[in-house]
Amino acid sequence: MIHKLSTIALVTALALSMLAGCAGNSASTSNIRLEHAAINVPDPVAMAQWYCENLGMKVKREGPPPVNMRFISDAGGNMMLELYNNPPDEVPDYKSMNPLSLHIAFHVDDVAAVRKQLIAAGATAHNEVATTPAGDVITILRDPWGVPIQFLTRAKPMLK
Repeated sequence: MIHKLSTIALVTALALSMLAGCAGNSASTSNIRLEHAAINVPDPVAMAQWYCENLGMKVKREGPPPVNMRFISDAGGNMMLELYNNPPDEVPDYKSMNPLSLHIAFHVDDVAAVRKQLIAAGATAHNEVATTPAGDVITILRDPWGVPIQFLTRAKPMLK
């Protein structure tokens, strides 16, 4: 379990450093951009469907059983998640994870409205809607499989 968490932390740190510009601006890295993050989940087919129905995601590619891989993108095609089940006995226990160790974050216009809608669709609340010292409005839920999902509106947008 520690190895899995270390791998997740390493991948997350790499992605964040690239987004923050820590990878440098040399000619060799100027065309690098984050394409997707992947997570091993118990039911990628149902999870992809829930994300499409409730978060406006779109299936871009899918694979056959038993892995049932699904690449899903946000509505604007800016980022993808790869959901898969391989190996099945190594799916992390997302329900017991601290959401600060791993979460999937979505920018939304109305955090409270999205929170209410997703709870009605089967998500569970981790915390209430709050405003950070930077002025960001934020909340964390768990999808029906326990994966932490964060919703926020930034006071000062960080991405285009």
